[in-house]
Amino acid sequence: MYWTTRIKYIPLSAVAILFLCTNTFAFATAPPSPISPIPESNPNKKVIAFVIDDFGNNMAGTKEMMALPVPLTVAVMPFMPSTKHDAELAHQKGHAVFVHMPMEPNKGKKSWLGPGAITTDLSDEEIKQRVQKAIDDVPHAVGMNNHMGSKITANEHIMRIIMGVVKERGLIYLDSKTTDKSVAIKLAEEMGVPHAENQIFLDDVYSVPHITQQMERIHKHIRTHPQCISIGHVGPPGKKTASVLRQYIPRLQKEAEFVTVSQLVHQSLH
Repeated sequence: MYWTTRIKYIPLSAVAILFLCTNTFAFATAPPSPISPIPESNPNKKVIAFVIDDFGNNMAGTKEMMALPVPLTVAVMPFMPSTKHDAELAHQKGHAVFVHMPMEPNKGKKSWLGPGAITTDLSDEEIKQRVQKAIDDVPHAVGMNNHMGSKITANEHIMRIIMGVVKERGLIYLDSKTTDKSVAIKLAEEMGVPHAENQIFLDDVYSVPHITQQMERIHKHIRTHPQCISIGHVGPPGKKTASVLRQYIPRLQKEAEFVTVSQLVHQSLH
């Protein structure tokens, strides 16, 4: 689903992206790739930010995504077998790391959420503690977005608690927009949390033709808008998404600068 662009920012005093398996592997020591931040000399250039969700579980496409020669926003699920490895590697390669916070959906299997998820049956204190622990578990996190979460992001009481922790920790909040009933952006504006929202899901259907179609929509969008945020995934569509994205990078670079969500938000504050 495609949503109208709506990205607003409110400055803070300090601004400090499904299927379970059990594989683990050692921390990587690969040197940083030559990814540069958005040039300060050209702050008005169009920008595009790709958020890749579901890192942290050694999912298919992880290697291919990490090898892309552009900055990404890497959303890492907490408390998973490769959470710390993926976050460390993403940071080394110049990507922005976000906590991919599991939140209860209106529909879907509970097993898809992973450990430490936010659900409606938790007390306020437990919600707060789970969000704090999730942030602590993902190294180098500068932001948060929701994993699933159509039920939670529409719940103003719970989202106010979550957004309060996000603010305390100096993070950005990205609304993945898994429901059009989400109150995340409204609360972020009200509470003074730097924020943005997803505009296009890149691989909500796991096929190369669909991913290619969505990439064409992104290309069309960026030609007439100043920015675009799109969410893709590792996991079932991961290798397909990485392959299509790699093919489109040169074409998209003719229209816009690739940035992370944090770069996009911080650029707007200057």
